[in-house]
Amino acid sequence: MKVQSNTDKLRLSLKLAALSLAALTLFSAPSSSSAQGVGYWHTSGNQILDTNGNTVRIAGISWFGFETKEEVAHGLAYQDYRQILHTISMNGFNTVRLPFSNQMIEKPIVPPLENSPDAVNSGLAGLSSLQILDKIITAAGAEGLKVILDNHRSEAGNSNEPSGLWYTSDYPERNWIADWEFLIERYQSFKDPGGNPIVIGVDLRNEPFTMVRGLPTGSCWTGDTTTGGCPASDTAHNWPQAAGRAATAILNINPNLLVFVEGVDCYSGSCNWQGGNLEGAGAFPVELPFSGHLVYSAHDYGPDVSPQPWFTNATTNESLQALWVRHWAYLSIGNIAPVWLGEFGTTNTDRDVQSNTPGSQGQWFSALVNFLRAQPRINWSYWAVNGEDRTGLLLRNYAAIPPNSLKLEQLETIQFPLNNYVVSRPQTTAEDTHEAANRNQGPRAASALRLTAALSLTALALVLVQQRKPRRRSKTGEPSSPVPEVTPPKLPSTRS
Repeated sequence: MKVQSNTDKLRLSLKLAALSLAALTLFSAPSSSSAQGVGYWHTSGNQILDTNGNTVRIAGISWFGFETKEEVAHGLAYQDYRQILHTISMNGFNTVRLPFSNQMIEKPIVPPLENSPDAVNSGLAGLSSLQILDKIITAAGAEGLKVILDNHRSEAGNSNEPSGLWYTSDYPERNWIADWEFLIERYQSFKDPGGNPIVIGVDLRNEPFTMVRGLPTGSCWTGDTTTGGCPASDTAHNWPQAAGRAATAILNINPNLLVFVEGVDCYSGSCNWQGGNLEGAGAFPVELPFSGHLVYSAHDYGPDVSPQPWFTNATTNESLQALWVRHWAYLSIGNIAPVWLGEFGTTNTDRDVQSNTPGSQGQWFSALVNFLRAQPRINWSYWAVNGEDRTGLLLRNYAAIPPNSLKLEQLETIQFPLNNYVVSRPQTTAEDTHEAANRNQGPRAASALRLTAALSLTALALVLVQQRKPRRRSKTGEPSSPVPEVTPPKLPSTRS
């Protein structure tokens, strides 16, 4: 048996240390050829692809507030905006949908930030709504999150536009388009630490709808028999034509963006939730100046929000799926275009998350998640992260841990982590680390495990180096530890 010399041991130690450093570099910095989510995204058939042609899936969440009279994202009285974004990322979402109003763009105010005793977000004091939006978009990129801007309504307020249209007398169509042009120019240069664009798409208008107080006076889709065919010449009501006009203006500035076009509510007598009916898109598609950018978007809600005649004691998962296919999913299943389920959500009670009761909220939600699991090319965003909303993911204080683990577990099965670059995250708490350890799924957990392995190799190398040193005696006569105690490095923790 050959006895290794101290020199041999040192050489072996240095080799192991070099290997561990190489492993650390390899696992923490995905190459541009293998990373998912790099660059701008485009479409092909029913897929969304990144710059390298890798399939990506939007697995997002809305964070509302900029569209309201406060003109700022909600929750900033309780948590630092960066921590809220970190919570979104930590819980497995890859995209944030940020609603805004035209009033906020044209007449931004300095929002009254009611700070907690800890003075959270004191750095935002005195900034306008637009300047705070700048900060949030930048911080989202630092978290590895993509952003979709959503024109939620014209004047500042809650929910969607009461008229069902994409314009008002105070904010006509020319303003709507000009405001989009302003935002596209403003955020075109915003990049994440890996040099990737943060804003990857625009949701042209939230929930246009046809039936207003029982009359078809709102937005209509070409071919709708209820509105006399909704001809393209009806520029005051034809929604897909208006969407095409806005998209043309947007893509003339930045031809790389995804353009999300929502449905209406009713088409030739077939109705769904506002924005959730895309039955006309197959025969009368939205026309864009460039191919590869159109994504159709639908919203869908259960009986607690949107009572419908199909929610009865005879409702089955299969009957619900047939409705979704008819209203919007056929576009993806038939490889016509990508689909983004831009809003859906449920409360934080277990019975509203999962239930076998026909026609219940829980049956609808669990069936919808199962449907999205079976259709992985359908993209989605949950409504919303906001703790004050009855379907909010978080509590009113926006604490990091969601109150309903069952809902989060359901959503985890359809999430899609991006690994376009390494995220430099804020220091995590013990609770964060414990939660991340219990959610060891997907590339995020795999990266953490690989990083742990690399650090373990480093530790082993240090042990071997130290073993070549003479062991000294402690005052008690017992051999002292040859390896000094060190604090282990902190690992990154892994839905109007």
